[in-house]
Amino acid sequence: AKKTIRWKPVWRSIFVIAMAVPQFVSLRVMNSMFHTYGPINTLLLNLGFIETRINFWADVNIAKTLIIFINMWVGIPYYMLLISGLLLNIPKDYYEAAEIEGAGKFAIFRKITFPYIFFMTTPLLITGFVGNINNFNVIWLLTNGGPSGQGTGGVAGGTDILITWLYKLTMYDLNVAQYDMGAAIGIIMFIISATLSLIIFRRSSAYKKEE
Repeated sequence: AKKTIRWKPVWRSIFVIAMAVPQFVSLRVMNSMFHTYGPINTLLLNLGFIETRINFWADVNIAKTLIIFINMWVGIPYYMLLISGLLLNIPKDYYEAAEIEGAGKFAIFRKITFPYIFFMTTPLLITGFVGNINNFNVIWLLTNGGPSGQGTGGVAGGTDILITWLYKLTMYDLNVAQYDMGAAIGIIMFIISATLSLIIFRRSSAYKKEE
């Protein structure tokens, strides 16, 4: 949002493209990109960075890291557009007064920009937190929760979260469905999501200073 940045519409458009493409398509493309015989492996081989192909999705630590960054990539555009709008609505008088008083850029960000943005986005951040606890699409479309047998007690996959584990227990193979375990996981997910959401929201400035 700084005035000194050139071609801002271009940079924003690049991020918005990621949001315009359906998430299903984006995630499956990313899955193929990091496949053992995908373009990333081929590029690294051609450049001489690796000698043998890497099975990105079979290594638990690499798979988890990729999931985090890909999830950030598909989620950043929405928050970017939201925060861009909020930045435009911060009264310019605050910044002018701070500069007159001799405040530095970091102090202005810490005392004006960040508190304002955080106050306005707290409810949305809580929603995003709960949404990621139940983020079935990213995990399932990238790794199917795998590598298999490397999660909790060797039962869940190495990248499974509660929602994908619940799906595997109840719907993935109906011949061995474990509805009792699935019900227990569903209840645990609700307790975690509801409890943390209420605690965080009631302790936030957005709740205490709503008026």
